[in-house]
Amino acid sequence: MDTSKSGAENSAESETGAPGPAEPAEPAEPERNGGWRRWAMDTRPLRRPAYRRLWSSTIVTAVGSQLTAVAVPKQIYDITGSSAWVGYASFAGLLPLVVFALWGGAIADSVDRRKLLLVTNIGIAVTSLLFWIQAVTGLESVGVLMALLAVQQAFFGLNSPARQASIARLVPKDELAAANALGSTVMQTGLVAGPLLAGALIPVVGLAELYLIDALALCATVWAVYRLPALPPLGTTTAAAGRAGLRGIAEGFRYISLNQVLLLSFLADIIAMVFGMPRALFPQLAAQTYAPYGEGLALGLLFAAIPIGAVLGGLMSGTFSRARRHGLMVIAAVVAWGVAITGFGLSSNLWVGVAFLAAAGVADMVSMVFRGAILLSAVTDELRGRMQGVFTVVVAGGPRLADVLHGTAGSALGARTAVAGGGLLVVVTMLVLAAMMPALRRYRGSV
Repeated sequence: MDTSKSGAENSAESETGAPGPAEPAEPAEPERNGGWRRWAMDTRPLRRPAYRRLWSSTIVTAVGSQLTAVAVPKQIYDITGSSAWVGYASFAGLLPLVVFALWGGAIADSVDRRKLLLVTNIGIAVTSLLFWIQAVTGLESVGVLMALLAVQQAFFGLNSPARQASIARLVPKDELAAANALGSTVMQTGLVAGPLLAGALIPVVGLAELYLIDALALCATVWAVYRLPALPPLGTTTAAAGRAGLRGIAEGFRYISLNQVLLLSFLADIIAMVFGMPRALFPQLAAQTYAPYGEGLALGLLFAAIPIGAVLGGLMSGTFSRARRHGLMVIAAVVAWGVAITGFGLSSNLWVGVAFLAAAGVADMVSMVFRGAILLSAVTDELRGRMQGVFTVVVAGGPRLADVLHGTAGSALGARTAVAGGGLLVVVTMLVLAAMMPALRRYRGSV
């Protein structure tokens, strides 16, 4: 057992062990590592018990949430026999996610974030339990499934900004990039392991039990969040109370419009995702370009390649997480993403194409790490929740817009042409933006 306490933990717990308010963490002593530790994942944030608890809860939910993410469309398809209804269900969850992520960001700036995380995680767990009940009772109602999905996404929208905004209160600024790398790696691992586990469990325990497993896993998350220190607003009570309404949300957007670095970091992600995320074309490519390799094998590899690349990038995050030029790293990562997607579009060999997608996943991990670090370090604590709310909307909305754009372009121009053209558009647009707006490439993070 680790009996020492450091950084935020010393001020976060009282002598009785009860959670107390957490102040912004102080920088740790510089780490002097050599050899393989220079390129392996930077685990310094895990030395801080409060952050370790938050991170450990993410491990559980990263896999558990993917069980539900697989079970819902599978159940809807089993009921309707229509992929269109699967698409409608996905869209039904988008609006609640957008609305409650923006509102949740404002709430996260006005209340104790630990309490908000407790309430929302309990809400997500109860929703998963309701998913299980409707499945075991044989209700077979698409309307109920879509309603539960909307509620679940609303809770997620409230939860995500508070979770991400809390990180800057648990680790010092010089460890923010490393903390983002740790969290992003876990989430990407869940995107790979969760669907594979779901596919293995459905024939053994049945689809309904996937919901129950997710609900039970969330109990561990609730316990981990309960043990976090209190995270009340750092501003005055009166000022904090005014942040949770429409005025507070508007203040957040106004701040983004006036902060060029933040605005450009959001635009960089939109450019990469809208122009360069080709997942809507994976089925067409698997059926046409890569058909000789086996359509099922090709489809599975295409969907898994980017998350696998992102996980590999996270495992090697020591090679980049200590970089000071955060803005330049975002630009380089987005350009590398565009180059990799272009290479994928030009590839007729499945394994070469998968390698390019994996490289894109590495670039995406680098981009996520430094965009997240910019977001947490470039704003004050009373605005972090609202900024994370906007971030959640951008991350969730960009790929959905990309599905429409690439699907349309793929039907008109052909899948490979649409993918390669989108990748080139990412490279050109990002380089032009970086040349015309130097604020992002000049931005430096803390060391």
